Amino acid sequence: MANNCKLRIAVLGVRGIPNVQGGVETHCEALYPRLAAKGHDITLFARKGYVPEEPYRYRGVQVVPLWSVRKKSLEAILHTLYGIFYIALRRKSFDLLHIHAIGPSLVIPLARSLGIPVVMTHHGPDYDRKKWGPFGKKVLRFGEVCSAKFATEIIAVSQHIRKLLITNFNRDATYIPNGVDLPDILPPGQFLRKYNLQPRKYFLAVGRLVPEKGFHDLLAAFSGINTDWKLVIAGGADHEDDYSRGIKRDAAKNGQVVMTGFIKGEELQEIFSNAGLFVLPSYHEGLPIVLLEALSYDLPILASDIPANQELVSSEETFPVGDVDALCIKLKEAIQHASTTSQGRARIQSEFNWGIIADKTEEIYRRTISVAGLTNMTT
Repeated sequence: MANNCKLRIAVLGVRGIPNVQGGVETHCEALYPRLAAKGHDITLFARKGYVPEEPYRYRGVQVVPLWSVRKKSLEAILHTLYGIFYIALRRKSFDLLHIHAIGPSLVIPLARSLGIPVVMTHHGPDYDRKKWGPFGKKVLRFGEVCSAKFATEIIAVSQHIRKLLITNFNRDATYIPNGVDLPDILPPGQFLRKYNLQPRKYFLAVGRLVPEKGFHDLLAAFSGINTDWKLVIAGGADHEDDYSRGIKRDAAKNGQVVMTGFIKGEELQEIFSNAGLFVLPSYHEGLPIVLLEALSYDLPILASDIPANQELVSSEETFPVGDVDALCIKLKEAIQHASTTSQGRARIQSEFNWGIIADKTEEIYRRTISVAGLTNMTT
């Protein structure tokens, strides 16, 4: 297949872009405009409630909002199912479907039965997330089975995920990591003043307020420290629940804790730029974009020792996941031996470059269409 052929890609498994909270959303917001800039037609089917009601374009990507119920246990699968039938009715408009994450992958067998080639990106074993009960975990595991058995091609965002697929399903995947753009590092300004923060005198954690992010451990560890440093938690909850309300309640008890809610753009950039230590206490990650972002700001890092984090940081920069006492000790050490840089930017530029990631994804698309034997390409 000629490399100058225009591809027509449908995308499912994402809440929406731009500026929608979530690792998959950040991934898609960075990836698809680059593929659109290469001349491809990208249609991303977003979930109503996260994006504007009417279709719109974002940096060359056509975003089409589709209905979905706003309930965490049903939202992804119902939206993806609706999307499959929407795409099937317009089959000649698309060359392939790209599905993100194992939950939406439940519908891959249906898509294949309708003659739609499918690329699936595995962002992590979501059944390890603490928010899911026994039934939800079984459903997610079955989604992983569906992806392993029926996807035309699979992309794994970490080597750990690739090994999991080989071990559990004898199914190889192409390793294409998450990426991050090198940011401008901003001086202290209006946003540090907004939250009454001093440069290099606060811990920073970023993410959704869900149990697997481990913010409860971080709050418990921070409460055991007598310091003038502050703890900043930047993130909100997609679905307000007992956990997110509990985190906010516990944070409010400590005057040194700052809860910013979901922030983006220059505000998040300034908060990242001036942090003293970035902390990621997660129990579950695929390949954490937020950790790549911290490295891109050359921040010192402290992360839980789960496999995904260990792909990005050294053992000296980790603590045993869930061990509040160990985390507390590491936070105290960070204050006593404050560092100003992690030398992460050079590594980001060489290993986690979105331009290279887009090129590799394009190669997967062309291989998928070649395998499917499609000839209805436009030039």
